[in-house]
Amino acid sequence: MNTKYQQYAPLILRLVMGFGFVAHGWVKLSRGPAGFEKLITQAGVPFPHFTSWLVPLTEVGGGLALMTGSFTTLVAIPLIITMVVAIITVQFKLGFSSVNTIGLTPQGPKFGPPGYEINLLYIAGLISLMITGAGAFSVDAWFAKRLKKRAVTLSSVEG
Repeated sequence: MNTKYQQYAPLILRLVMGFGFVAHGWVKLSRGPAGFEKLITQAGVPFPHFTSWLVPLTEVGGGLALMTGSFTTLVAIPLIITMVVAIITVQFKLGFSSVNTIGLTPQGPKFGPPGYEINLLYIAGLISLMITGAGAFSVDAWFAKRLKKRAVTLSSVEG
């Protein structure tokens, strides 16, 4: 593999996953957290009123942080937790597949609710970013460069 292009992999992963989290969180907020609260109350999620705000704010904030590559490892942790809770409380009973075809109508296929496949893909991508880092095109990399410059400057002043 050409190492020249490897630096783009985390960027692509961050942008797509970050957009996905922002989109899902924004839908929950824009429709009003009360609707989401009803869903998670039915699913048996603890503290539904608090959680109906916490989850979409985590998704929007975490998604934006992923897109910019800011605090990627730290941001991944609460996003992984939201995915695991969603699997346990909602999607596990629906099965693995994200595409559940439940019938065929004259207008085309009819789909049922998705399983936990997409959640696992998000978790895998987040763990990948935690292992590899946010990549060269990120706020994390910019901060790391600045800290390295500062350390070199301080060591030359002390030495």
